[in-house]
Amino acid sequence: MESEVPHHDFRWDGGNDTRGADIEISLEGPGVSKSLERNRSDHSELHEPLVRKTVSMSLERNRSDYSELHVPLVRKRTLNTTSQIAIVGANVYPIESLDYEIVENDLFKQDWRSRQKIQIVEYIVLKWTLALLIGLLTGLVGFFNNLAVENIAGFKLLLTSNLMFEHRYALAFFTYAGCNMILAGTAAAICAYIAPAAAGSGIPEVKAYLNGVDAHSILAPSTLFVKIFGSILGVSAGFVLGKEGPMVHTGACIANLLGQGGSRKYHLTWRGLRYFKNDRDRRDLITCGSAAGVAAAFRAPVGGVLFALEEVASWWRSALLWRTFFTTAIVALVLRGLIEYCRKGQCGLFGQGGLIMFDLSESVATYSMPDLIAILVLGVVGGVFGGLFNFLLDKLLRTYSIINERGAPSKILLTITISLLTSCCSFGLPWLASCTKCPADAVEECPTVSRSGNYKNFQCPPGYYNDLASLFFNTNDDAIRNLFSSGTENEFHLSSLFIFFTAIYSLGIITYGIAVPSGLFIPVILAGATYGRFVGTILGTITDLDPGLFALLGAASFLGGTMRMTVSVCVILLELTNKLLMLPLVMLVLLISKTIADGFNKGVYDQIVVMKGLPYMEAHAEPYMRHLAARDVISGPLISFSGVERVGNLIYALRLTGHNGFPVVDEPPLSDTPELIGLVLRSHLLVFLNGKRFTKDRVRQPRENVLMNFGASDFGKSGLGKGLKLEDLEITDEEMEMYVDMHLIVNTSPYTVAETLSLGKAHILFRALGLRHLCVVPKNPKGPPIVGILTRHDFMPEHILGLFPHLKSTKPLRATT
Repeated sequence: MESEVPHHDFRWDGGNDTRGADIEISLEGPGVSKSLERNRSDHSELHEPLVRKTVSMSLERNRSDYSELHVPLVRKRTLNTTSQIAIVGANVYPIESLDYEIVENDLFKQDWRSRQKIQIVEYIVLKWTLALLIGLLTGLVGFFNNLAVENIAGFKLLLTSNLMFEHRYALAFFTYAGCNMILAGTAAAICAYIAPAAAGSGIPEVKAYLNGVDAHSILAPSTLFVKIFGSILGVSAGFVLGKEGPMVHTGACIANLLGQGGSRKYHLTWRGLRYFKNDRDRRDLITCGSAAGVAAAFRAPVGGVLFALEEVASWWRSALLWRTFFTTAIVALVLRGLIEYCRKGQCGLFGQGGLIMFDLSESVATYSMPDLIAILVLGVVGGVFGGLFNFLLDKLLRTYSIINERGAPSKILLTITISLLTSCCSFGLPWLASCTKCPADAVEECPTVSRSGNYKNFQCPPGYYNDLASLFFNTNDDAIRNLFSSGTENEFHLSSLFIFFTAIYSLGIITYGIAVPSGLFIPVILAGATYGRFVGTILGTITDLDPGLFALLGAASFLGGTMRMTVSVCVILLELTNKLLMLPLVMLVLLISKTIADGFNKGVYDQIVVMKGLPYMEAHAEPYMRHLAARDVISGPLISFSGVERVGNLIYALRLTGHNGFPVVDEPPLSDTPELIGLVLRSHLLVFLNGKRFTKDRVRQPRENVLMNFGASDFGKSGLGKGLKLEDLEITDEEMEMYVDMHLIVNTSPYTVAETLSLGKAHILFRALGLRHLCVVPKNPKGPPIVGILTRHDFMPEHILGLFPHLKSTKPLRATT
C-alpha cells in the first residue's frame, strides 16, 4: 500500500493564524488529488496520521510563539516574526495581504468580452464620480472638524479668561482642567470601546494598506466615526496634537466606504457598482482619500497630491494622478466656499482661522550670507531634534503598550492623566513669565481679552500682556499663527520661547500614544516654529529676515527631521503661508534636516509601521537578498489541487489551512504530463463550492454550462460584510465524494519566477506589481511543475534572518527619498 502513495515532504512554517493570513503550503509531488484517488480507503491513513499530526505539532509549537509575540513592545522589539499578526489599537489581530493582481480566469475574460462600450464609459464615469464624492465629503468633514474645535475650545478659553479677568484663579484652573479632562475622557472612551483602531495618527495604517496589508477594522465605519469625533474632542481638550494625521485616515475611511461596490443590506445594488468589488480599485480610491485628507487639513490641494505620492502610496500612475488632483481640488473649493460663508459671522466662534492658514505674504523675504549660515544651523538642529524625537517616541510607545494592553479603563485613565498634566503646564507655566508692556505700535488690540490673539492678558494688569500665555492659552493653530506673525520682533522673550519649546517638545512625545486620534504635524510645527523664532530673536538686527520667517524655517527643519518628507512638506508649507519667495530656503532646511536625521533612525511613520508589526515592503531589496535565491526562503508544505478535484479534498484543505492561494496542477488523464495551469484563490473556491456544480465522475464540464450559473461579479471581493466563510457551506456526505471542475475560476496567468532567481529581484518584482502570490517554478523541466509560492511573509527580514542568522551582519540599506 505504501508503494502506491508518493512521498510528500511536509514542512510547516505558517505561524498560528488560520483566519486568512498569507501562509502558503507546498507539497512536493504531483499533488494531493492523485494519491487520494488511488485508494480512498487510505484517506484517513494519508490525511490524518501524516498531515494532521504534522500540523497539530506545528500549531502546538506556534502557540508558544504566539504567547511570545503577544507581549508589550517594550519587552520584545520584534513583534511580528511571522508577518501574520500586527498591533491594531492596543490589541493583536491577524492580518492578510490584499489582492491587487488582476485574476485573469475564464470568468474575467468572458466578462470583459461581454462588456459593451456604454458599460466601459459607465465604469470610467463612476470612478470620477466617486472621486468627486470623496473630495466633497472629506471637505465637509474637514470643515466640520474645524468648526467644532473652534467653538468648543473657544468656549472653554472664553470661560477661563473671564474667570481670570475676575481674579478667580483657582476656579479658572479647575474649570479649565475639568473641561479638558471631560473632553479627553470622552474621546478616550469612544476610542477604547468603539474603535481602538482609530487611536493615533492613522497614517501608518493607511500607508500599510496601500502597500498591500489589510488589518482589522482600520477603515471600518466605526473607525471613521471615532476618528471624526475623537479628533474633535482631543484637539478641543488642549492636547499637544493635531487633526491633520486623523484627517488623512478619515479621508481614507470615506473612500473605502464609498468603494465597497454597493451593499445588498442597504439596497445599493446598482449594476455599475459591482465593478469596484476588488482591491485594485479600492486602492486607487483610498489614495485619493488620503490626499483629500491632507488638502482638507492644510487647505493645500497640491500638497495633498504630493503627500499621497511621496509618503503613503506604494504604486502610482498618471491616471491616478489626475483623479487625485481632481479630488483635492474639490476639497479646496468646498472649504473656500464654507469659509466665505463663515466670514459673515454665522459660524459662532469660527472665523477666518481654524483651517490652518498662516498668511506670511506681507513679510519681506530678503536674506544675506549670515542668514544662510543661520539657516544651515537650523537645518542641522532640526535633524538632531527630529532624530531624538523619533527615538524618544519609539521608547515611550513601547512603554505605553504595557498600559494600553490592560484594557479600556487603563487607556482612559492614561489619557486623563496626560490631560491633567497638559492642563497644569498650559495654566501653570505662564505664571513663570513676567508681564510685558503692550507695544505702542501694536497692530492688534493689546492686551487681548476674552478672545484669541497675540497678546494674552492672563494675570497681568491693564496695558500689559503675558507672552507665554499667548502661546499656551490658545488653540494650537492660534499659537502657530502667533509664532509665524511678522512685525512682532520683541513680542516673545527668549526665556518664554525656551520654556514653551521644552514643554511642547515633551508634551508632544508623551501625548502621542494615548487612546485618542492624534496627529504629529501640529506638535512638530509648534516645536520647530518655536526654536526657529528663538534663533531669529537671537540674531535680532544682524539678520534681514523677520523672526516669523525664521519660525517657518524652524518648522520646516523639524518636519524634515521627524517625517523625512521633503517635496510634499515643502509645498504644504508654502500653501499654508502663501510665501513662495521662501521656497529656496525651505528646500534647503528640509534637505539638510532629513540628511542629518537619516543618520540616526527612520522616519516617524516608518518606525510606527515596524513597531505595529505591519509587514511593509520597501521599494528596495536588502543587500543580503542578493545572496539568496527564491527557493531558499519558500515555506512549505505546498498543497496543490487538480483541475478536477474531489470536493472532500477541497473542504479538508480549506478547513486545515488558512491559505489564500492554491496552485492547480493538471495530471494524466487531464493532461499528458503534470502541468501548472494556474492559481485559485480561497475566496473563489468558497463561492464555487457554494454553487454546488458537482459531478459524480472526474471529468471536465463544458465551459458554457458553468458560465450559465456564474458571473464575474459573483467572485467580487465583499466590502464591509464578512464575505462567505467555510462555515457557511452546507456540503453533504454524498457531495463530499463528488468532483468539481475548477478550470473556470483558475487564474491561468499567475506571475512565476524560476527557483534560481535572486531573492532581491523577486522582492522588487513582488512589490512593484503589488502581488500577493508569486509562483516559483523549477529550473529543471523534469521536476514537479511548481516548487512553491512566495508571499509577503517570505520577504520579511524576520523570516529571512531567522532562516539564515549569519546574514544579520550584513549592513542594511537605508531608504532614501
